[in-house]
Amino acid sequence: MKDLHDFLEEDLGYGDITTDLLIGDVNADAKIFCKQPCILAGCEEASSVFKTLGCIVDIIQKDGTSLKKNTDVLLIHGSAANILKGERLALNFLMRMSGIATYTKKMNEILEKKSKKEKPPKVAATRKTTPGFRYYEKKAVTLGGGDTHRNRLDDMLLIKENHISIVGSIENALKLAKKASFSKKIEIEVSSVDDAIKAAEYGADIIMLDNMNPLDAKKAYNAIKNKFPQIIVEVSGGINEETIGNYADCADFISMGALTHSVKAIDFSLDIISVKKPLG
Repeated sequence: MKDLHDFLEEDLGYGDITTDLLIGDVNADAKIFCKQPCILAGCEEASSVFKTLGCIVDIIQKDGTSLKKNTDVLLIHGSAANILKGERLALNFLMRMSGIATYTKKMNEILEKKSKKEKPPKVAATRKTTPGFRYYEKKAVTLGGGDTHRNRLDDMLLIKENHISIVGSIENALKLAKKASFSKKIEIEVSSVDDAIKAAEYGADIIMLDNMNPLDAKKAYNAIKNKFPQIIVEVSGGINEETIGNYADCADFISMGALTHSVKAIDFSLDIISVKKPLG
């Protein structure tokens, strides 16, 4: 974890002055547990925090597991001071990542329930992530059963509204995009049924129906699939828990910024369960 030392430095600064003054050279055992039901994510990262600080960690529950309230997920053994120094960072990983995984799972369950398709659409993340934390947030989405979509701008070509405005038309944008390697898929964002059909005819691999109402999205989806069944159709734009079910039969994937930018954290806690004799 290349970011771990930076994250620890951000939290510790020149040291935990409270712990350094109050806690001597004693060992302790601690546990981390979830205080509400969730899909667990961030357990590996939390474990790495304590291992970096010289502690021994027992992972009780694996990432991706569905947990009940008050389930223990980690046991930590080692310097009491180092356990306390790693506490907040470890909990932050668990709270943030488990919140994302849990919400992702919930969105997929809504789609599975609402969709009449043989293969219901799957939710996907966006690049609306916390700076410096994208890898972990995208990982949490996958642990919740979602798709990462693009991790970076060099993953694939995604032609958006501003690109089209600059080059003049959907046709021009797709012609220019096809100069890229055959290994790179080309996705284009459209906001009308007519533009969706046009994008399909000009050879897009993936068509994103952006900010369309469910009725228009369904029309566009059917028009594309009837003539170009190989094209992947994505729906995006302001979709949330209340509206996602309305798009269950309109897409192959539904991308949601809310998976990462607005999710509620899951509550985790660390308790010291025993204190041992001074070291040495």
